[in-house]
Amino acid sequence: MKTKVYLLFFLLAGSSAFAQQFKPIEDYVRISAGANDPLFTTYAASMARSQLYGDKAYKMDYYSDCRPVSYSSDHAGTMFCIWKIDEVVIPSIGEFLVKPVVKFSFPDMAILEYEPFRGIHVRETFFVYSSSIALVDMEVKNTDKIIHELAAYPVLLTGDDSLEIVEYNKISNGYLMHHYESPYRLISSLKPENGYPSRFTDFFTSNREPASHGGYSGNMNDFYNVIKTDFYSENRVDLLNMKVEGSVDFIALHLKKRLNPGESVNFRYLRGIQDQKDDAAKLIRAVDSVKNFMLKIYYEDNLILYSKVPRIAFKNQSEKLAYLSAFNLARGCMYPASGKTKYNFYAFSRNPIWGWGHGHQVLHESLSMMAYASMDPISAEGSQRVYMEQQREDGLIAYRHGPRGLQDYPHKNEPTTSAPFFSWINLEVFKAGKDRQFLAEAYASGTKYVEWLIKNRDTDHDGTFEWGPNGIIENVRDWYNAVFQVSAERYLDVDKEDISDELECLDLTLMVIKEERSLSKMADILGKNAEAKKWMGLADTTSRLVNERMWDETTGFYYSVNKKDHTFQFMTRDLKRQEIIGFLALWAEAAPKDRAARLIQTLTDTTKFWRKYGVPTLSAQDKWYNPNVDYCCKWNGPVWMLWDYLVYDGLKHYGYNELAHQLAGKMVSAVNVQLSKNHNYWESYSPDNEVLNCPPNYIWDAIIAKLLMDENQK
Repeated sequence: MKTKVYLLFFLLAGSSAFAQQFKPIEDYVRISAGANDPLFTTYAASMARSQLYGDKAYKMDYYSDCRPVSYSSDHAGTMFCIWKIDEVVIPSIGEFLVKPVVKFSFPDMAILEYEPFRGIHVRETFFVYSSSIALVDMEVKNTDKIIHELAAYPVLLTGDDSLEIVEYNKISNGYLMHHYESPYRLISSLKPENGYPSRFTDFFTSNREPASHGGYSGNMNDFYNVIKTDFYSENRVDLLNMKVEGSVDFIALHLKKRLNPGESVNFRYLRGIQDQKDDAAKLIRAVDSVKNFMLKIYYEDNLILYSKVPRIAFKNQSEKLAYLSAFNLARGCMYPASGKTKYNFYAFSRNPIWGWGHGHQVLHESLSMMAYASMDPISAEGSQRVYMEQQREDGLIAYRHGPRGLQDYPHKNEPTTSAPFFSWINLEVFKAGKDRQFLAEAYASGTKYVEWLIKNRDTDHDGTFEWGPNGIIENVRDWYNAVFQVSAERYLDVDKEDISDELECLDLTLMVIKEERSLSKMADILGKNAEAKKWMGLADTTSRLVNERMWDETTGFYYSVNKKDHTFQFMTRDLKRQEIIGFLALWAEAAPKDRAARLIQTLTDTTKFWRKYGVPTLSAQDKWYNPNVDYCCKWNGPVWMLWDYLVYDGLKHYGYNELAHQLAGKMVSAVNVQLSKNHNYWESYSPDNEVLNCPPNYIWDAIIAKLLMDENQK
C-alpha cells in the first residue's frame, strides 16, 4: 500500500477531484512525443528552489538507441538506470520492446512511458527538485501473466577521473562522493571568483535499501559484464562489488523485486550535489527528505503554471511541441532574487552553463519576456524591474544587469548600454499582465533611458544615432558584421576593428524610433496625452531623417551612413551591405508604403534573404555571407530568431500578413528540425542547412511562443 501512495500514474488517471478540476489544462499539455518529435528536453528546478551558483539542470535523452534513458548535467555527469529482467540485461533504448514516449513535459519535470521487456511497463518521472537535487521515479508494473524477476541498476557516471568515493552511507543507503568540474568552457569560461564552485560533493541514493552497491572504473560495456556474469559460472554472484572508497568512473546501486502478475513496484533514485565547502550531512538530510514525497503537488504546480498560457488551435503536434517547449525554455532559465537584485532574473541558459550567458540579463535577450509574460506576467515584470532597479540616476540602462549589479564595460571613459528594446518589451509585458502600476514605473524608467540615449548616443546632435565606443558588444551584433567590422576575420583591437561609433547607425536609430513609439502608446494608456503626442512626434521626426539620410533609391534599401558626411562611404569602405537591419524600418514603422514595397522585393528574393529557414543576418549575395553556423555570435548569415521576429512584426504592421505567415513557417521549421534531431534550442540557426554548432538552449528562442500566439490571433 505504501508505494501506491506515491504513484504519479494514479494521479493522472482522471479519477480524482484534482484530475477533474485540472482536466482541461491537463488535456491541453498532454503530448505523445517519440524520439524524432520536436521536444525540448532540458529541465531545471523551479524558480523558488533554484540558486545561481552550484545550480544543476539536466538534459534528458530518451531518443538515442545506443544509451539508456539518461539525464546529463553540464560538466557534472550523467545518471541513468540499466534494467535486468529474468537475467536478461537491457542496456540501451535500442533494446527496449517499446521505446520511450514522453507524455508530459514541464520546465522541471518529464513523464514518459516505455516497456524494456515484454510484460514490464514503466512510467518514469524525472523531476529536478532543486538546484541541488534531482530524482527519477519509476513505477514498474508487471502486465504479464507470469512472474518476472526485476532488477534495476541506477548509475551515476561522471565521465572523467575525478569521482572519488568518500563512503557508503548505510543509514541513508547511498554513496557520498567528491568530484571536480573545470570552469573552462569553449565559448566563455566561468569565473570562480564570482562564486562558481569547481569541487563538489555528491550523494547518490534510492528510496529502497539496495541489494548491493558498487564503484567501478571502465565503461558501460565493462559494467554489462559485471551485472550479466557468466550464467554457467560456478562462482556466479548476483552482487556488485560493494566498494566503499577510492577513485572510480561510476557508481551503481542494485534494486531488486520479484513481481507477480498485476503487481507494481516503485523504484526511485536520487542525486544530490553541492559545493564541497558545504556540510555533507546537510546534503544527505536534504536528499533523504525527498526520497518518499508525493509528486502530485509539483505536477499540480505545473498545471497551474500553464493555466495562464493562451490556448491556441495547433495545426499539428509539431507546432504544439514547439509552443510548449518554448515556454519550458523561458521558465527554465529563471532564478529567484539574489545578490544585488530583489527581483527574479534569468540566465541565457541553465544547461549548459557558460560564463557570458550566466547570471546577468541583457535587453535583447529580454525580448523573450514578451512570450514568457503570457505564462507568468508577474515574473516577467520582475525581470524587467531588474533594469529599473539598477538603472543609473542619469538614465543609463547598462549592457548587463543582475545579481552582481550593473555591468557597463566602460571604454574611453564611456559606459556601455545595449540594444534598446526596453519600452517595447515593457508594453508587451503590460498587455499580458494589465498591471498599470508596472506600466507607470516602466514608462518613467523608459523615459529616462531614451533621454539618456538622445544625450549620449547622438553626440553630434543631428537626430540620428551612433553606438558607443565599445560598440563591438553594445550593438549586440558581435562577429562578422559586414558593416561595423573592419576585417573579414576579426583580429584588430576594439577601436580599429569596430566602427559603429563612427557611423550614423541604422539599427540603433530604428530602435530609438520604436522606443519612442512604445513610450507614446504607454503614455496614451496612462492618460498622458501631451506626452503621447510628444513621443510620437519625435518618432516621426527621426523617421523622416532616416528616410532622408539612410535610404538608397538605387538599391531600394536602408543602410548606415558615415557620421561626418552622411554618405554611404567610410574611408574606402562601401557601407551599402544589405543586412537584416534594413527590414527593421518596417518594425519601427519608419518606411513609407512605397519604400516598404521596395524592401519586400529584396526580402522575398530567394537569392538574398528569403531562405529555407528564415531571414539571414546578411544577404546571401554578399561576399561575406556564410550559412554555416560553426560557433557563437556570427552575423554574416545565420538566422537569429528574435531578429527574424522583428521582421515578422514589421510585415504585420504593413499588412503583409501572408508573407508574415510564410516567414513564421520558416522560423518554426528551423526550430523543429533541431528539436527533432537533438532536442535543443540554439543561439542561431543556419538559413540553408540542418547541421550547426553554437551555444544551445538560448532563452531568446522562447520568442517562438509569441510568434505562434500572433499567428493564431483572430
